[in-house]
Amino acid sequence: MTGEWSRNRLMQTIVVLYVLYVAALWVTNTLLYFTKMGLTYSSVVHYYLGSEEHFLSPRSYQGLLEVSHFHLFAIGMLLLVMTHLMLFVPLSSRIRLWLIVVPFLSGLANEAAGWLVRFVHPAFAYAKIGGFLLLQASLAALVVASLWATFRGSQNNYAGNGP
Repeated sequence: MTGEWSRNRLMQTIVVLYVLYVAALWVTNTLLYFTKMGLTYSSVVHYYLGSEEHFLSPRSYQGLLEVSHFHLFAIGMLLLVMTHLMLFVPLSSRIRLWLIVVPFLSGLANEAAGWLVRFVHPAFAYAKIGGFLLLQASLAALVVASLWATFRGSQNNYAGNGP
């Protein structure tokens, strides 16, 4: 956590290329979300509970379980790597803490909300929308912070040395 990574061109290349992959994932995640539902209560409820007028079946227990199984692993690994980079970003400890905690909590909320809509109450559709938006916003913040720290050059006030 000394900031050495900001002076290592190979490490910078790895970080930039990885972050570009994450940015592409961010775009495809957004597009996939909007092919299934929107940012409205009714679209989320129709997606999880089904809709006769739109010829949609309710999401099955097994279907949700398979999606959650994959998402919990993949999103967990993604967030592990992206939030790990925040240890090296020259920001205050408080901001870095938010950039670490919020993505994990929003990812869990986003995943849990679908289950809650389907098996508890449709009002959790608002949690699904909020979880999705917060996850996307926090991923965007991680991408921007990582690129900013990579290109800002070496400074003396690195993570752990500041407030």
